Amino acid sequence: MDKFEALTAPQKAPGAEARFPYDRSAVERFQQAFPRARWSDERKSWFVPGKTAARRIERWLAQEVASRAAHDDSKGRDAFAFDPLSSPYLEVGDDLRIRTPYSRTVLEELRAVPWASWDDELRAWRVPFRAYEELLRRWPSIERAAERAEPEERKRRREATRHTAEHQAAKLRYAERRRHRYPVPAEELPPLGRPVATAQYGIIVFTEISGELADVSELAEFYPQLTGAAVDHVWTRWRPATLTELVKTWPARRPAGSTERSKGWWQPTLDELRPARRKARALERRKQRLAEPPQGRRGRAPETEA
Repeated sequence: MDKFEALTAPQKAPGAEARFPYDRSAVERFQQAFPRARWSDERKSWFVPGKTAARRIERWLAQEVASRAAHDDSKGRDAFAFDPLSSPYLEVGDDLRIRTPYSRTVLEELRAVPWASWDDELRAWRVPFRAYEELLRRWPSIERAAERAEPEERKRRREATRHTAEHQAAKLRYAERRRHRYPVPAEELPPLGRPVATAQYGIIVFTEISGELADVSELAEFYPQLTGAAVDHVWTRWRPATLTELVKTWPARRPAGSTERSKGWWQPTLDELRPARRKARALERRKQRLAEPPQGRRGRAPETEA
């Protein structure tokens, strides 16, 4: 047993069952609170008779959870005092508060820390002291990722790669994306105004079909996955799908096969829609924050809540 539970008892007599992690002192407190409770080896639980047993057990378990959390927080504070963590990204108060520049690695690491949560008002991650050992274990990875995400460090890396072939190719791909055009087979035109999935740009909405033939050399440079089939491609115009459109989109029952993908677009599955919805939701929140008056914003926004 690794959690606290109050269950409806299967016995005919009125009562309820309780399950909680074994601890001698917890068992003693439980027996003092419920002197008529009986242990069942078969069901690995305590049976408490009485019509109000379930309500009384839930109240006792809630007190135990709070008491255990306070005890674990106290142990975590002692661990912090013995082996303190010092970092410009960490503040110490009633709990541990972490503010960093946006980094996907930081986000993944903090989500893996038990009881860690994002505080939108403070613009910081909050971690209770009872999770300090796990945070300490993950901190080297968090701090390295945060340092790499600093604006000056990002700028230094960009400068170091400015004249490489990879950088020039990335600039061309970015410029192509900003043109918001996409080639589709002339005989397999996509629906307009409805989100569809693409290999190049994720889930997008086609807004216009120009009918202009795409040059083979441009396809080979920017859309090599579409050059295998000996068919003519025409240019379309597209825009990102909105959160409302993504939520309303009916997902495909099965993933697209090779034939569907060879067209360059297909109906997205639920697994494809979910990350697109999360990204669109985060983008809307970011736009709302930017629209707020400056005095309404607090602290340094690491933007790790998405």
